[in-house]
Amino acid sequence: MLFTLTRRQALALGSAAALAVSAGGALAQSAAERAVEAAKQYSGTTLNVFYEAGLQPLDPKNFTGPLWEELTGIKINVIESPNEEMFTKTMQAHMSGSGAYDVLNVLPSQMPDLALAGALEPLDDFIAKYDYAAELDAIAPVYRDNQAKVEGVTYGLPDDGDVFVLYYRRDIFEDPDMMAGFKERYGYDLAPPKTWKEFGEIGSYITEQMGPETYGAGMFRQPGVAKYLFEERFRVEGGRFFDPETMRATVNSEAGLRTLEGMLAENEWMPPGVEQWGFGEVFSAFLGGDIAMAVSWPPVGRWAAGYGKGTEALNWIPETTVADTIAYALPPGGKPELAAGFSLSVASGSKNKEAAFLFAMWMNSEEISLQRVQLPYALRDPFRASHFASEEYRSRWPSAGEYLDILQEGANTGMLDLSLIQIDRYNEALRQGFSRLWAGEDPQSVLDQVAADWDALTDRIGVDKQRRVYTDWASKPNSYPE
Repeated sequence: MLFTLTRRQALALGSAAALAVSAGGALAQSAAERAVEAAKQYSGTTLNVFYEAGLQPLDPKNFTGPLWEELTGIKINVIESPNEEMFTKTMQAHMSGSGAYDVLNVLPSQMPDLALAGALEPLDDFIAKYDYAAELDAIAPVYRDNQAKVEGVTYGLPDDGDVFVLYYRRDIFEDPDMMAGFKERYGYDLAPPKTWKEFGEIGSYITEQMGPETYGAGMFRQPGVAKYLFEERFRVEGGRFFDPETMRATVNSEAGLRTLEGMLAENEWMPPGVEQWGFGEVFSAFLGGDIAMAVSWPPVGRWAAGYGKGTEALNWIPETTVADTIAYALPPGGKPELAAGFSLSVASGSKNKEAAFLFAMWMNSEEISLQRVQLPYALRDPFRASHFASEEYRSRWPSAGEYLDILQEGANTGMLDLSLIQIDRYNEALRQGFSRLWAGEDPQSVLDQVAADWDALTDRIGVDKQRRVYTDWASKPNSYPE
């Protein structure tokens, strides 16, 4: 039903645009209509759109791509790649001058590297030409101002509201016996934890009372994704990644040690083998009722509530047992990681830059983006004020309004992923650190090695070059807690 309805709405944009122009009312057009009308001059063109492999490309393949071709005559060719290879392939295409891509999906943490290398086209002139600034103003500021700009220049249209959310079982937290026992033990009410200390007390208590059938929580511990939780918690604990003057790494500070020691202590009351848990393990355990709390990306919230059940692309999702009990809160500390996410950018080597921008503008527009973030099978999450307020979206399942409220709150208080030149190499050093930690190495020695590896990378890249990027990132409001 969703796809049929959206198709009719989007096709209507073409007719509306034609009527506005014929009546001399082009200025009354919406951004989506302006993009469609302007793009018709490029009919017959093919745009190569670079997407992360998996569910992400189902949006341009099944929905926006076919609609755009019907409205404008421009064909969309989707090229897929594993997430960890996208940066390298984007840079290779730029260095070779192949013009392989037109529209890029860029992780905000990698945008400075790509922009300063010249791989991304600055978008401010296009934004002005097609009067798109007002629509950008309606995007949550953390995405608009902090994730898509480098040194004040716009290189992307923020297109994905990724933010970590704490999911918890309302039936467990509101059970009278659990509430009374916990209050007697700890002296405060059983509720979503506001601090990581409370998280440990609540989680261990639930495991004690309900394990092994239900554990207090299950969290990302797989080295490749544990870094997101580390970045968030480290800063909540008061940590800073670098000394801003010397650019020496400071992850091996007391805040870093508290973070790793806390994660190790929590593993003791989480399910056996949690050290290897990634998104799939956490997701399946929460849907199956095996854990009472989890911190993860927004799709967990809608899928656990049963939204999208019966959609062919989501047949892999296990049956949810928590649809009627799921509740949402900000993670401990109230400053969630804006983990990953994507912006739509134009490749500087594209031979069809204007057409590429118009497609990105149309996808990102208020009308079309509202439909895209509601596609059950896609991974684009709300990022506009109108998304959070949408009565249509808020009616999708009983607790959808609570879900959207928490996503909006997270967009207001969330923290940016660390962004540096060659950030993938810094992330790899942190990933290796987690592998050593779970293998039993002392937390302080793990952090000391990560700091040493980071310092060596900084020296090789150039302290002044890296300081320039770090200073720009650290100057943004959502880089560190206020």
